Amino acid sequence: MYETNYHRPRDLDEAKSLFAAAAEGRYLSGGMTLLPTMKQRLAAPSDLVDLARLVELKGIVVTADTVTIGAAVTHAEVATSAEIRAVFPALAALAGQIGDPHVRHRGTIGGSLANDDPAADYPAAVLALDATIVTTQRTLEAADFFQGLFTTALEDGEILVSVAFPIPAKAAYAKFPNPASRYAMAGVFVAILEDGSVRVGVTGAGQDGVYRDATFEVALTADFQPSALDAIVVDPANMLADLHGSAEYRANLVKVMAKRAVAAAGSS
Repeated sequence: MYETNYHRPRDLDEAKSLFAAAAEGRYLSGGMTLLPTMKQRLAAPSDLVDLARLVELKGIVVTADTVTIGAAVTHAEVATSAEIRAVFPALAALAGQIGDPHVRHRGTIGGSLANDDPAADYPAAVLALDATIVTTQRTLEAADFFQGLFTTALEDGEILVSVAFPIPAKAAYAKFPNPASRYAMAGVFVAILEDGSVRVGVTGAGQDGVYRDATFEVALTADFQPSALDAIVVDPANMLADLHGSAEYRANLVKVMAKRAVAAAGSS
C-alpha cells in the first residue's frame, strides 16, 4: 500500500471538509472493497475519511410501511435486527447471505451501494423495491441511482446517508454464490408490493450491473408461481461471462434463482 492519511471525523460536516481538502480523498466505510484494492496498488488515495462511526449514518427505523437503514449500518446488524425480521424478513435474510462473518460485521449497506459492485446483493432489493436513497445533497430513487458497473449517481464528495425501503407484502431473495467470495453469480429478489404489483431485481449476472426483469414481472403478475417462468428464455447476450461462468450459464442461473425466490416468497 502507498502512504495515506487516515481521518476519523466527528460528524458529516467535518467529513465533507476533510474530503474537500484532500488531494485525492476517498470515503471509507467498511473497507471491504477499497482496502484490498489499495493493497493491490490499484488505488492510492492521499486521504481516507472514515465514515463508519458517524452517528448520523447509524440507526434502523421501522414504521408502518417503511424500513429506513443508516448507511453505516453493517450487514450483520441488518441480518440480526429483530425489527427488520418482524416486518421484512427477506431483507434480513439477504444481508445474512453476504460474504462471511468478517465481511458482514465490517461491511455496510451504504458502502455496498456506493461501490455498486455488479455482484453485490443489496442492489437487487433496492432496485426491485425502488428504495429511496438519501445523501448529503439530495434524495434519489433507486432507478436513478444505479448507472452501470461500479457507477452510481453519487457526485464527488457526496455521502450516502440512508436507504428507505417500502415494506412489501411478500418478498424473497435467492442467489447462487461464488463458493470462494460468496458474491452472487446470479441473485434474484422478488417482491409483491402492497398494491399487488410484482417487482424483480437481478444482480450478479447482467453486463450492465443490477437490473429489473420486466419479462419476469409480467409473467408473475399473471400467476405468481415458479411455473409461470417455465416458458421464459433469458437472453445470454445480456449476461456477464468470466472464468466462473459463461453467459449461457448465468442466463440459466437467473431463471433458476428467480423460480426459487418466487417459491420462497409464496411460502412466506
